[in-house]
Amino acid sequence: MRSLDDARILLVGGAGFVGSHIVDQLVEEPVAEIVVLDNFVRGTAANLEKAMRDPRVRVVDGSVTDRPLLAELMGNADYCVHLAALWLGECVAEPRSALEVNVVGTYNVIEAAQEAGIARVVYSSSASVYGDALFTPMTEDHPFNNRTMYGATKIAGEQFFRAFNEQHGLDYVGLRYMNVYGPRMDYKGTYVSVIMKVLDRLDEGLPPIIFGNGTQCYDFIHVEDIARANVLALKSDATDRFYNIGMGVKTSLNELVALILEITGQNLEIEYRPEAQSFVTHRIGSTEQAAADLGFTARIPLEEGLRSVIEWRRQDKRRTLAAQA
Repeated sequence: MRSLDDARILLVGGAGFVGSHIVDQLVEEPVAEIVVLDNFVRGTAANLEKAMRDPRVRVVDGSVTDRPLLAELMGNADYCVHLAALWLGECVAEPRSALEVNVVGTYNVIEAAQEAGIARVVYSSSASVYGDALFTPMTEDHPFNNRTMYGATKIAGEQFFRAFNEQHGLDYVGLRYMNVYGPRMDYKGTYVSVIMKVLDRLDEGLPPIIFGNGTQCYDFIHVEDIARANVLALKSDATDRFYNIGMGVKTSLNELVALILEITGQNLEIEYRPEAQSFVTHRIGSTEQAAADLGFTARIPLEEGLRSVIEWRRQDKRRTLAAQA
């Protein structure tokens, strides 16, 4: 286990949903500096409001497509956490942008890290590389069964890391996130999660909609657990490996929506739209390798996590209304 004492850490895409929670946890570590690079397309200054009270945190407005800026920032860092990416829906709508940001942008990060002699990069990959599960729980050697542009870009990133480790000895750990949820989730954009779509409907007094028959099963993991996994990956002695980061618990969309209805005290019938099936219908990850090598086990159960999302969303909407008044 390595120490982060006096470390300088660069987070690429650090103002986003996951990145900002990693920043929050890194300020609890004895690091010297935390630099956040973000273009604020999805990330927000509000996500970093708490962390910015710490003088060790610095924010740089910029993109993974800016190679000179990446080289400059990497030259002053010891570690890098790479999170910047277009999400699944954006990759469908803008595949060339997905190529430029997720693929070329990731290559830019890797190249700059290698040239600067970065001690370790932690890469945010995704369970999307697996596609629909051929067996469950999916271990890390599950075949790449992806059929989405987003998953394709993450596979490309993983292969770049492997190649640079082989050719240049670049130290990295990759994390394949399952279905991440929690406070600071996007609920105002075009591409929002099923949790936020359900809550939007409930706010309007409308029944929740499930696309498909509701038997689709996923592995939901709270963003604070995801952030903790990133910090553990920075400290770990493991290298040149990819790890599933999830709860390892199977939850169907029917169970998820029923739990949201119970928490919110709503008594509405679910509306099903079977003609609009989701990209992936079955995905649960094995958590054994992450526990053994990184010391990571998820802690936040789904009900507790959903309550945190609902409470954050209420507070965020109140803040938005107050700012508009």
